Amino acid sequence: MQVTVGDRLVVKGRHIGDPDRDAVVLEVHGQNGAPPYLVRWNDGHESVFVPSSDTSVEHHPATGPSAQ
Repeated sequence: MQVTVGDRLVVKGRHIGDPDRDAVVLEVHGQNGAPPYLVRWNDGHESVFVPSSDTSVEHHPATGPSAQ
């Protein structure tokens, strides 16, 4: 998995009825977008996260003058 700052990670609930969790990537600590990542979860807490197979990424396009 490769991400950039601002991408959103979604972790599927493990059991039927468990809600999905999501987080925004604040920092990428691995090389070339690889984990681990510093993320802010939707409940506001921050942690270092290494995704598992139940994690998907929603890439957000870069913004600003350099994104053209």
